Amino acid sequence: MADTREESEPLLNRARGGSGRDCPRGVPTCSNVQEGPGAMARRDLCLDQAVVLIEDAIQYRSINHRMDARSLWLHRRYYSSTSQWILSFTIFLILALAFVETPSSLTRTSDVRYRPDPWEAPCGLTEGIEALCLLVFVADVSVKSYLIGWAQFRRNPWLLAYLVVLVVSLLDWVVSLSLVCQEPLRVRRLLRPFFLMQNSSMMKKTLKCIRRSLPEMASVGLLLAVHLCLFTVFGMLLFTGEKDAGQDRERLTYFFNLPEALTTLLVLLTTANNPDVMIPVYSRNRAYAIFFIAYTLIGSLFLMNLMTAIIYNQFRGYLMMSLQTSLLRRRLGTRAAYKVLSSVTAEGEAHPERLGVKPEDFLKVLQKVQLDSDHKQAITEKLHSRSGGLLSADEFQKLFDEFDKRVIKEHPPRPQYQSPFLRNTQFVFGHHYFDYLGNLMALGNLVTICVFLVLDAHVLPKDRDDFVLGILNCIFILYYLLEMLLKVFSLGLRGYLSYPSNVFDGLLTIVLLVLEISTLAVYGFPHRGWKPAMLGLLSLWDMTRLVNVLIVFRFLRIIPSMKVCVQVRRVTALLLSQLMSLVASTILDLIKNMRAFGGILVVIYYVFAIIGISLFRGVVVAPRNSSLASDNGSAPCGSFEQLEYWPNNFDDFAAALVTLWDVMIVNNWQVFLDAFRRYAGPWSEVYFVLWWLVSSVIWVNLFLALILENFLHKWDRRSHLQPLTEEREDTSEMTEELPFRDVLEEPTEEELVEKLSRHPHLQLCR
Repeated sequence: MADTREESEPLLNRARGGSGRDCPRGVPTCSNVQEGPGAMARRDLCLDQAVVLIEDAIQYRSINHRMDARSLWLHRRYYSSTSQWILSFTIFLILALAFVETPSSLTRTSDVRYRPDPWEAPCGLTEGIEALCLLVFVADVSVKSYLIGWAQFRRNPWLLAYLVVLVVSLLDWVVSLSLVCQEPLRVRRLLRPFFLMQNSSMMKKTLKCIRRSLPEMASVGLLLAVHLCLFTVFGMLLFTGEKDAGQDRERLTYFFNLPEALTTLLVLLTTANNPDVMIPVYSRNRAYAIFFIAYTLIGSLFLMNLMTAIIYNQFRGYLMMSLQTSLLRRRLGTRAAYKVLSSVTAEGEAHPERLGVKPEDFLKVLQKVQLDSDHKQAITEKLHSRSGGLLSADEFQKLFDEFDKRVIKEHPPRPQYQSPFLRNTQFVFGHHYFDYLGNLMALGNLVTICVFLVLDAHVLPKDRDDFVLGILNCIFILYYLLEMLLKVFSLGLRGYLSYPSNVFDGLLTIVLLVLEISTLAVYGFPHRGWKPAMLGLLSLWDMTRLVNVLIVFRFLRIIPSMKVCVQVRRVTALLLSQLMSLVASTILDLIKNMRAFGGILVVIYYVFAIIGISLFRGVVVAPRNSSLASDNGSAPCGSFEQLEYWPNNFDDFAAALVTLWDVMIVNNWQVFLDAFRRYAGPWSEVYFVLWWLVSSVIWVNLFLALILENFLHKWDRRSHLQPLTEEREDTSEMTEELPFRDVLEEPTEEELVEKLSRHPHLQLCR
């Protein structure tokens, strides 16, 4: 434990604006130790405090943690890249255990007709790995609880839940070993996704936003339930089947009893069984179509879209509030660092309130901060560009605005050639029009592949003549090689590698060249009737197919080219170019910011897959082993057996994930409802309906809300596009940690001072 005297020492002697607490006499601070053997140690402590506070601001972390020397050392070691990588790998490892634990997913297929007996890990192997992971988590929660202090720990629900989950997991682990890994249910498997959630602040914010949006979603859900129940009653009264054969068929098939009628109309809400459910009565009387059209119009087109609108509106508001908290954390961290460094400057000064931060002290701190070299260089250049003197609070804050800007790296200078011919050649092949030519050639290559796929659609692979396609592929690959060499000539090797698109092109070109040379070495040059027998690992068709796949993949090089063309003083992009650039940038930003939403999806998939394995493992059996499963020929049309959905089951974790994905898409999900109702019982429908609500209704709508907000936010900025010299978009980017940064409000000075004055381990003196 850290020295209590160190922990109780106030760090600062003066708060900006005269707010804070009075320092008691005799208590040493960063500024009142002016001489003696402890002065240098106290100065170093203050610099270390500023380093940690700045690192907290960069990562949007809370600054409410211990500030003594020992705790600062532990804090930096814990948040180092190595420690965080170990923690992330441990989370990945404990989640991945579900694939090798009983029931193992290590088989080639999940089809119950062909699935062999999987390899099962011996008892103690996965449990040993799990024990190591749990020990890492124990160390993690111990360090976190120590750094923030017991008082903060008791008020942190996530850390308290972390402790409870660890205790339950360890107890369940002991039970597993005592029963020699034969326990019917492993509770700790359901708790594993918690380790992923608690390690991501953005996932916590997203989950909190979902929880706060539930009341509004529940109101629409209640309307949906009323709508469903009313039309179910209407349907059972309409389709009695007493006088009409069509009505009787409708009743027996879809409205036989209340549960089946509810299930039928619930599926119709997703339009998965439309128009099948309407055809029996519609074929007898067209007036019955009014019932189904009215139900679909009100439920699917009105209430479900209303649910999307409510989720978008509520989620956006709550998300913005959470992101506002993250921005406040950054501003608190930088302001606290300013206070610490200004207290170092105030040593021995008669009027310390007029002082600021010495640039040399700030540079010392900046060198210790865990930050990429590009941002360090940008901040240093900005510091050197200002006039001399101490840094004020506003100037100090503006330096850290560089965190929100995209550092544009300068490419290495191009080679200088003496010959006029070489200089002209360098200009031609270094021009961006040469990139356009490369994109056109890639498009032509893709078109030729598509043409031959269409022409050879009805020809078996062993009967295809790949002479023409082989010649064309050779020509295109030689062009790709020539293009790469000419770019290296024009830009230089370092300049060529400084462009990510060139690295992408170059790697694929080299792989294509190696494959083409291997094909020619093994099967010879293309000629008419080129159908050699299989030699080596891959046949000629397999080699050609692999080359074509890589060529299609290389066509992705055009995505970075979808940018708005900008001149020096005015924007000259056409509307089509703007739209293509907008869509491409939206997709790229979604990929950057999908970490939290993807994490939530992983959590719900993991939990429902484990529950599904516990409930439905082994209920779907091969036709030859069960009287419940009919042969394909005798099965009703459109049934689970007739469609051969046998790989969709819950016999292992990987199969459960794929089954849940198929149900989430809601295409033919009524087939799964019917099959598991027959194999496992009518209660199984509750599981699938809950999965549909969580995945298709809530998560998909949240994802749609993110797409809409991202696109509309970019469209709004695009509509106010300014000249390049005034456009902030060219220098800032929406970071993964804080999307929608430029629409958030800056915290006020009074709010910052008030938050700092209530810091549990930071005493601001006046």
